[in-house]
Amino acid sequence: MHRFTAILFDFDGVIADTEPQYSLFFDRLAAEYHLEKNFAALIKGTTLSAIMEKYFGNYPPATQAKIIEELRRYEQQMTYSFIPGAREAIARFRSQGYKIAVVTSSPNEKMTVALQKMNLENTFDALITADKITIGKPDPMCYLLAAEALHVPLAECVVFEDSIAGITAGKKAGMKVIGLSTTLPTATLSPYVDTIIPNFLNISGIL
Repeated sequence: MHRFTAILFDFDGVIADTEPQYSLFFDRLAAEYHLEKNFAALIKGTTLSAIMEKYFGNYPPATQAKIIEELRRYEQQMTYSFIPGAREAIARFRSQGYKIAVVTSSPNEKMTVALQKMNLENTFDALITADKITIGKPDPMCYLLAAEALHVPLAECVVFEDSIAGITAGKKAGMKVIGLSTTLPTATLSPYVDTIIPNFLNISGIL
């Protein structure tokens, strides 16, 4: 059996139960700018820069800046509660000697606020954010950077993800990926992962 040495967590929908709040924001944005009705679902796991380029690239710079600022303010006041069992799982993995990291499409500014609100400052051995990557998920760059930062082989990393883009990124990096059905239903995730869990409760033996 392979010996894993590092646990890499996506943040939204994996550690923090924030996806419903993001859905409200982006669905409202989609209505305002006449985008697809399932816009919030389409962009799960995508960096803001990629969203802006793909969906708002033809809008004036002032409009783009307005959207970015609206999201920044929204993230500052969001509620950051734990996915069930996440806090305990993080503590348990640390106590068992795993290196742990957060790999997220969110920017540094948002993550500083979120980790502070959740009392997770100085918890992780590495933090890979949108500010550190040039190509976002589903590209594997973010997970490759995490393994490099932790000084562990790719095959010794386990990824916890909730979006198709994130799962794809982890798989492309050559890592074991465990899907969480916190954002998308199990039936949607099952073609992409070997293991699916609803949350971090009762996960003994999952590695």
